[in-house]
Amino acid sequence: MIHEVDEGLRRLLAESGLEASGVEVVFDAPTRDWAARRSAPTVCVFLYDIREDHTRRGSGGGEVYDADGLVVARRTPPRWFELTYLVTAWASRPQDEHRLLSQVLSCLLSTDALPPRMLSGTLAELGLLVDVDAGGTGADAPAASEVWSALGGELKPSLGVRVKAPLAGISRLTAPPVTEGLVVRSVPQAEPEEARSARRLRYVELNGPGPEGLGGSRERPKAPARRRRGERQP
Repeated sequence: MIHEVDEGLRRLLAESGLEASGVEVVFDAPTRDWAARRSAPTVCVFLYDIREDHTRRGSGGGEVYDADGLVVARRTPPRWFELTYLVTAWASRPQDEHRLLSQVLSCLLSTDALPPRMLSGTLAELGLLVDVDAGGTGADAPAASEVWSALGGELKPSLGVRVKAPLAGISRLTAPPVTEGLVVRSVPQAEPEEARSARRLRYVELNGPGPEGLGGSRERPKAPARRRRGERQP
C-alpha cells in the first residue's frame, strides 16, 4: 500500500507541471550525502512516519466475487494508516526552491484526495478515498527539526503532508460451490480367513420371532434323566 501511495503522489505532482519543467520527483532521504550528489532541480517527498488510525478500525468483513458472481474469498475489513511526508525543494538558488515549494503547495491544497485515475494496485481495487492533507504533521509525528537532526542535514523549508490510506484486509479462500449431487460408491470387501472358517449357529424349529426375539422363541430340549451308579445307558 505504501508504494502505491508514493506512486499516486508522484503522478499528482507530475501533472501539476513539475514533470514538464524538468523537475524530478524522488522519495529519497534528504541526507547530507544525497544533497551533495544532486545536480538537477528536485522535489523530495520523504516518508518518515507511519501510524495506524485506530478511530477508523472497522469490524465484520466483505466478500470477493469472481466474474460469474460466485463468492471465492472472504476479506477482513481494511485498516487505515496515516503516512507523514516531509516535502522539500532542491535547486541552485533559494528563490528557485521557494518557487518549487509554492507550486507543490498549490497542487496539494487543491487536492483533498488522490483522484481514482492516479490510484493503482490494491488502492484502486478497494475503491476507497485516499485523503491528502498538506496542513502539517500529525499530533504524534516527530517535528521537522527532529527529522533533520536525525538525517544529519541542515534545516530547510519544508511542507508536512499527511496521507490517510487503507490497507487491504486479509483474504481467505472459500470452498467452491457444490454443483453435483451426492454419489455413493460401494467396494466389495473380502472376508478374512478366520471369518470364512468360523461356524455360525442355526436355530431349528424356528417359526418366527417371538416377544423375546429370535433367541426367546426357540424350544430348548429337555435335560436327560440322571443315571444311577452302575446302570447302563439303554
